[in-house]
Amino acid sequence: MVLENLASSLNNAIKKVLRAPIVDEKIVKELIRDIQRALIQADVNIKLVLELSKNVEKKILEAELPPGITRRELAIKVVYDELVSLLGGEKAEAPKYERGKLTIILLIGVQGSGKTTSASKLAWYFKNQGYSVGLVCADNFRAGAYDQLKQLAEKIGVPFYGERDEKDAVKISINGVNKFKENKIEIIIVDTAGRHKREQELLEEMKKIADAIKPTEIMLVLDATMGQQSAQQAEAFNKVTNIGTIFLTKLDGTAKGGGAISAVASTGARIRFVGVGEEPDEIELFNPRRFVGRLLGMGDIESLIEKFKSIEKAEKEAMSTIASGKFTLKDLYVQLQTIKKMGPIGKLLQSIPGMSISNEMMNITEEKMKKWMVIMQSMTEEELLNPDIIDGSRMKRIARGSGTTIKDVRELLDNYRMSKKYIKQLIKKQKGLYKLFKK
Repeated sequence: MVLENLASSLNNAIKKVLRAPIVDEKIVKELIRDIQRALIQADVNIKLVLELSKNVEKKILEAELPPGITRRELAIKVVYDELVSLLGGEKAEAPKYERGKLTIILLIGVQGSGKTTSASKLAWYFKNQGYSVGLVCADNFRAGAYDQLKQLAEKIGVPFYGERDEKDAVKISINGVNKFKENKIEIIIVDTAGRHKREQELLEEMKKIADAIKPTEIMLVLDATMGQQSAQQAEAFNKVTNIGTIFLTKLDGTAKGGGAISAVASTGARIRFVGVGEEPDEIELFNPRRFVGRLLGMGDIESLIEKFKSIEKAEKEAMSTIASGKFTLKDLYVQLQTIKKMGPIGKLLQSIPGMSISNEMMNITEEKMKKWMVIMQSMTEEELLNPDIIDGSRMKRIARGSGTTIKDVRELLDNYRMSKKYIKQLIKKQKGLYKLFKK
């Protein structure tokens, strides 16, 4: 488990919410204190922690609850969303570089962050994606850098360029890029030097290399064990080189990995890759959603996230169908499937400001919805798509097939028309239409 201490603390905070009989302001504030404590102990920047806390409290306590969602579920989802946002967003983005065209990736970072090993991991990854890849050693500062990268390049079977006795890193970078350009290499990865005690000199060198070879992407390699120093490094490099993405190393087993979260927030760059071991093939695309899921306890929140997504999907489908003006019995059947666990439709409609709901609509119960669905299962495709064709003889047939009465069939049709009428009113008023058909 990555960031074991942080994961344990956040998971315990979530469990408190899940066990609470009522999620009120007191419980929310306790949740926020637990999250603050966990993040600060993981070395997340205090300013970021306070900002996240403020967002979480406001969204949990002030948000209007969607139908079918409890304040408890909302609290967990809000925490999840805020952490994912800090880490760059919902999606894991695999790099997409144009085939047959040159891509230059410049790796930067301080000494000991794992740049050389990460360079070989990237080369292995892109080679297995079908690209031609070349490795350039522009680290003329660290003893052994040349030999290490050369050996790794041979191990994974990609071409290598370096100049053992050349002291000018900029010159090496230019020569290496030009060499691989001549050989029609698609992705050139340039490994650079790093030094702790001569930081300004390092930053100036990185700027000169970037200006000389004009990289497609500048990737900062960060050691997760560095804690908040990670953010300081990221900010310093970003001022001179405009970091695009982050490669995070040594994430597993550290209590200080929260510094990486701070680094992401300070630069606006995404964590793109994570090193999960020493071997070249031990590299993973960073997935913010999965990472936060682990921190919070995937078993606790996976089904909740899916519930929110299904509600959002149902909302979009209902809005699309209704807005088109083609609301049919078949559409009604699909939407009843999504709302049958939420209770009376009438109560949903009643929660919309300005709506006057008749007694008939208020009496729509779960039992009736089930009966209506059985009735609609006995209809033909033509009848579902065009209810106006259902006359007396068709009603008799539908009633027999569904084990109901003609009165039940007529009631369904009357309520369908009534629903359609209210839908039209809602569209005109542009008020909370989606609430009608949420799960």
